[in-house]
Amino acid sequence: MKKAVDLAKSVRNIPDFPKPGILFRDITTLLGDKKAFKESVNKLAAKYIGKKIDKVVAVEARGFIVGGAVAHKIGAGLVPVRKKGKLPWKTKAVTYELEYGTDTLHMHEDAVCPGERVLIIDDLLATGGTVRAVIDLLEQSGAKIAGIGFIIELVDLKGKDKLKGYPVYSLIKFKGE
Repeated sequence: MKKAVDLAKSVRNIPDFPKPGILFRDITTLLGDKKAFKESVNKLAAKYIGKKIDKVVAVEARGFIVGGAVAHKIGAGLVPVRKKGKLPWKTKAVTYELEYGTDTLHMHEDAVCPGERVLIIDDLLATGGTVRAVIDLLEQSGAKIAGIGFIIELVDLKGKDKLKGYPVYSLIKFKGE
C-alpha cells in the first residue's frame, strides 16, 4: 500500500508576507510536488464524485489550477470567476469588502444556468469574504451550491463562519502560528 503524502509539509511558510505579522501559506511548492498535487486533486475529487456536479467554479487565480484538475476528474464543466476586466464577454459582477477596501469579481452571464449544481474550488479559506461573494454571484444566477472545497483552511480566521449552511471541505487545516 502506498504511503499518503503529508500535504501540510508540502506547503511553504513565508513569514511577513505580504506584510509584517502575516504568515503566508504558499501552495506553489505543493503544486510543484507531483505526488502532493496529485493527492490534493484526488482527495478533493473523491469527495464530490457521484454528487452530480454540473460545474466546478474556480476562483482566480490559484483556484483555477486546482479547480480545473478537479473538474476534469469528476467530469464537470469549469467556470472561471475573475477580477474586473479579465473576461471577454458579458458578465455578472459582485463587489465585496476586504480588510483594506473592496474588490469585484466577474463571471460570464451564461456560465451557469438556473438549477445547475456547482462546486466552488479555491486554494485557501481565510476570512471567507471572497468565496461568500462567489456564492452570492452564483445564487443570483440560480445555481445550487453542492459544495465548497479548499486545499488549505486557516482555522483561526473563522472564514467558515461566512459560509454557514454550505458544505465546506478543506484538505489541510492550519491553526495559530
